[in-house]
Amino acid sequence: MELSLFFFADDSGVADDGYRLMLESARFADAEGFAAVWTPERHFHPFGGRYPNPAVTGAAIAAVTERVAVRAGSVVGPLHHPVRVAEEWSVVDNISRGRAGVSFASGWHAGDYVIRPENYADRRNLMVDAVQTVRRLWRGEEVEFPDGAGEKRAVRIFPAPVQAELPVWITSSGSPESCRLAGRLGAGLLTYLIGQDDEALAGNIAAYREEFAAAHGEDARGQVVVMIHTMLGEDRDEVLRVVRDPFRRYLRSSMDLIARTPGLFPPGLDLKELPERHLDMLIGRAADRYVRTSTLFGTPAETAETVRRFERLGVDELACLIDFGVPTDDVLASLPHLGELRRLVAN
Repeated sequence: MELSLFFFADDSGVADDGYRLMLESARFADAEGFAAVWTPERHFHPFGGRYPNPAVTGAAIAAVTERVAVRAGSVVGPLHHPVRVAEEWSVVDNISRGRAGVSFASGWHAGDYVIRPENYADRRNLMVDAVQTVRRLWRGEEVEFPDGAGEKRAVRIFPAPVQAELPVWITSSGSPESCRLAGRLGAGLLTYLIGQDDEALAGNIAAYREEFAAAHGEDARGQVVVMIHTMLGEDRDEVLRVVRDPFRRYLRSSMDLIARTPGLFPPGLDLKELPERHLDMLIGRAADRYVRTSTLFGTPAETAETVRRFERLGVDELACLIDFGVPTDDVLASLPHLGELRRLVAN
């Protein structure tokens, strides 16, 4: 089992902190043998809005690290011309000397598509097209596109990337079909636990591996990465005290996702119709249950058992989301405990 760092949910609103947490944590991950640092693509919302372009944050991470992989989690393929995706990530690959990787997503929020509204209806097919085109460009092939005069023009990207093949993942919110698609494309699978319990996750991993082996050989298995909210310390009760309010705010901001998580809420309940006090009560109960089953909150020894549980389900890497609203200094102070966990699960 490998561990990496994942950024997405920074809602601290502390403007003068800028990207200090991201850059200092990336340096820590680089020095401590973590697998990767992931940054997302997020638009038009303060929650995650610090990350509108993972190629920009990836380039910054690449410049201050030497060993850790620099990955997008994720590029929303249909929002961008594939040439731009290939060019930008080739720059990241050059700055990092061959450490770039990209997870592609189709996107799920119609509001994001003000950038390319014509692509929303067919976004899943367009994502697949983007993956295939970026791969071709990355390999040095010329690909034809219409130019300003309406003529077909063959182009290839500069600078040429360092890696011969771009490491690719497909981001899935837990749809079995998107997991199978990742397998058919020969990509890794990046997923998360909101919307999935252990049974659903195990089923999706099995579907992914079945498709991967069918398309790429019976011994081929791909790679499964699961994002997980993470905060470690010397005392579990103190960790839970620190994360309690930020994590509840996180769940509240993601109600449309958590409503799909099996067992968290009564079936058919419309959370948006609830009175405020009832919603607060349900969010609190959901947070308590989610903390028990789907987070790395606690001491290194305690959370090592959770890591091993996910390893038994078939997970290859846990991407530790650390920026969900806990103050920057508290998160940075907790990182040595996360390093201890990495050493425990590596043995």
